[in-house]
Amino acid sequence: MNIRPLAGKRIAVLVESQYIPGEIEAYRYGFGALGAEVHFMSRLWGNNSLTFVSEVEQAGYTPQTLEVGIDFQNVALEDYAAVIMAANYTSVRLRYFEPPPGQPVSPEMTRSAPAVQFFARAMQNPRIVKGPLCHGLWILTPYPELLDGRKVICHEVVLADVLNCGAIYVPRDAQNGGVVVDGDLVTGHDWHVVQPFIQAIARQILALTAEV
Repeated sequence: MNIRPLAGKRIAVLVESQYIPGEIEAYRYGFGALGAEVHFMSRLWGNNSLTFVSEVEQAGYTPQTLEVGIDFQNVALEDYAAVIMAANYTSVRLRYFEPPPGQPVSPEMTRSAPAVQFFARAMQNPRIVKGPLCHGLWILTPYPELLDGRKVICHEVVLADVLNCGAIYVPRDAQNGGVVVDGDLVTGHDWHVVQPFIQAIARQILALTAEV
């Protein structure tokens, strides 16, 4: 039995401020234990690295920080076996876009955010497992056609937007445990299901590898 079944595989995790520390650590150690490299990446705005701050909504909570030195705009998407959109409001921050100078904002511009385009390209590659967790499906709502007809689960806050994209919502129950797998798309209800979420992504990576 291979105790490091993902050896040689790379996992991309998109992050920003408002991340959840427990989720980040779960990726680092969960995928690491399976032999995979975990690369945390974000939009670095021309910097060599940026330091992001964790969620700060709980009273008396001391925020943590995460230094990221990889800009997803500078990586080859095909080098990664899976691309994960971290939970909480990281996807909202990564959907930020700037209209061209002197032009009014138009609906089509929502597709111009680099992280949105990066994840959309991943969705168009069936050999890459996609894992938007919790609020993470917000990264895809500018491209509703990529969610149309896909079975998903997500946090209730995101549900109306996901349904408007034509996705098929699968409620949480004892059988799925809050994680829904639709081929190369793995979604989770919230960060508390991160462990079965990681295992589901690992199984899909191995399934795709076996097909080669």
